[in-house]
Amino acid sequence: MAKEELIQFEGLVTEILPDARYRVQLDTGHEIVAYTAGKMKKNRIKTLAGDRVTIEMSPYDLEKGRLIFRHKDERPGGPGAPRGGPPRGQFRRR
Repeated sequence: MAKEELIQFEGLVTEILPDARYRVQLDTGHEIVAYTAGKMKKNRIKTLAGDRVTIEMSPYDLEKGRLIFRHKDERPGGPGAPRGGPPRGQFRRR
């Protein structure tokens, strides 16, 4: 295995920690601390507790990782979710 090879895992963000770090429960059952990758910071991609993410880890330290991708999922209250009130263009008359 080359020194530059990284391992990717998928998991679920369970807790948001200070300094842009996250506690992530991997699909394998392990719990690690991950930080946000530079491209995610640059593009202002927000990550919340409950999000599915992809983590990149070094084979030398399996307790820390880098959060490289936030998976899109159908979340209630997200964009496109129906809001309260009358449909557009239909108003009550007095």
